[in-house]
Amino acid sequence: MTTPTTSDRPHHPPPLQPLDESWTTALAVVAHPDDMEFGAAAAVARWTGQGKTVRYAMVTSGEAGIDGMRPDEARRVREAEQIASARVVGVDDVEFLGFPDGVIEYGLPLRRAIAGAVRRHRPEVVITGNYRETFPGGMLNQADHVAAGRAVVDAVRDAGNRWVFADQLEGEGLEPWGGVRQVWVAGSPGAEHAVDVTATFDAGVASLRAHAAYLDGLGWEDFDPAEFLARMTSDTGPRLGVAHATAFEVLRMGWDD
Repeated sequence: MTTPTTSDRPHHPPPLQPLDESWTTALAVVAHPDDMEFGAAAAVARWTGQGKTVRYAMVTSGEAGIDGMRPDEARRVREAEQIASARVVGVDDVEFLGFPDGVIEYGLPLRRAIAGAVRRHRPEVVITGNYRETFPGGMLNQADHVAAGRAVVDAVRDAGNRWVFADQLEGEGLEPWGGVRQVWVAGSPGAEHAVDVTATFDAGVASLRAHAAYLDGLGWEDFDPAEFLARMTSDTGPRLGVAHATAFEVLRMGWDD
């Protein structure tokens, strides 16, 4: 009998730690309408159901996301779908930062806009999308996600420094905000934390379905939002000891957080 080597043994991903939910206000900043719904909306539904406040800021309006629709029309449609989608999970405040879809560039203009959003909303937690090179499983990430997520992490620090983008303080009346305790990255291959979304899974599915024109424009034959999301959450759930969970990479913004 041959003794199995380490590489022959089944791989069991390590357990995930519960997220710290001792906060009241969060801001989600992602590249496109639909980025929150492809994985994190059920978690948002959980938090708003607990009485927490979650607000959304979209870096773009997703105007380049529907091949058969001109960008000016797609912008109108996708903004409306995002606002409706957010309401499904208890989010009433959605803003669009106006950067061009598909060609987001990491840099000072983007950091400035996101820092302004952080200063306006003054969250304790900031949520963003995966900005690593790949997604879990190895699929290559998209350039807008990478640029936007990197800018979010830097802009959170910018927001707390009164001498960075100081014109926002003087011209727009925005005070510095250094109260962001953590940045949570959804869909990251480095995730070590998760939240139970078993009770709010259906709300997450409904939130994704609200992007009807976008999903139709993708041309994915027989795409089922419930089946798609269930594959992710039911794989993650057992690592937290529940049926359905959403995983996050947690970035600490201070020594004690």
